[in-house]
Amino acid sequence: MSSGTAAEFKAQGNAALQAKNFSLAIENYTKAINLDGSNHVFFSNRSAAYLSKGDAQNAMEDAESCIALNPEFPKGYSRKGAALHALKRYNDSIGAYDAGLLKFPNDAGIKSGLESVKKEKDGPPPYAARSGGMGGMGANPMSSLFGPDLMAKIALDPKLRVHLKDEDFVAKLKRLQSNPNDLSTMMSDPRIMQVFQMILGGAGMGLGGMNDDDEASPDKFSAPAQSPKPKDVKMTESTVEDEEDDEVDLSPAELQAFENKKKSLKAKERGNNLYKSKDFDGAIAAYDEAIKLDGTNMTFFANKASVYLTAKKYDECIEACNEAVEVGKANMAPFEDRAKVITRCG
Repeated sequence: MSSGTAAEFKAQGNAALQAKNFSLAIENYTKAINLDGSNHVFFSNRSAAYLSKGDAQNAMEDAESCIALNPEFPKGYSRKGAALHALKRYNDSIGAYDAGLLKFPNDAGIKSGLESVKKEKDGPPPYAARSGGMGGMGANPMSSLFGPDLMAKIALDPKLRVHLKDEDFVAKLKRLQSNPNDLSTMMSDPRIMQVFQMILGGAGMGLGGMNDDDEASPDKFSAPAQSPKPKDVKMTESTVEDEEDDEVDLSPAELQAFENKKKSLKAKERGNNLYKSKDFDGAIAAYDEAIKLDGTNMTFFANKASVYLTAKKYDECIEACNEAVEVGKANMAPFEDRAKVITRCG
């Protein structure tokens, strides 16, 4: 067979990988390797297919073969680092990325992979409060909302400040300041409900930093923000031949994360529409689907809180508010985004 046939198998492997038929991709890349075992790109692409299939050990071995065949190919170091990351060999993964950066200090793919493994190795543990309930959390994130400035905020609200003359109302506020968890027992008081709605942003206290359509609102719904386009990791080194032009640009982990984020945003949009039509159970189910696909997006939890508040399920609302704050903190969301969620949801 000719080398052209090997290239055809490679192209078929790329198409299968993009279609998420990982076994077929591996089969075609293996045929290409059997015809031309000196082509480092074939090993690089088969490494991507193995990792996508969940076989990180074979992915790592193919990445090492790729580097051995062409140490001047940056993608090889990205493949090795990603495979070692998947194997939870964090130090080895960092070492692989560092080795790549010594040769290619400006390579975006290597930098991104290194940042990802360092974040997982050194960053906060994954959010686990959903499995342990609210009792598994530390300090109540809502406590800051009922701090010393609560009275001042109410005094600035023309609808609420008149109630400050009522001793019973003031006593309830002081009780909330000492124990925010008592909020659910006070929601039958319409004045307390108004205070909570003010905190959620109903009085125009939004701090910016997020699009309005990121939060579920019974009165305003827009299309969700467009998901980012996949980043292209272009091969710019002079030693890379034209045959690498159709090299898969995203790592398998990046491809999967990108697909999940797109699906999660669609689920959120469906939840927003269901909320608008007052199908609260359907909206919660849609937001839960979004969370399952991307549990790092605090907006999905904040939207659930809005649904629960509208449905007058106050305990669930408070729990979703706390989850939104904890998820934002655990995943190092921008401070301005966290601030808005805290203001709106607690």
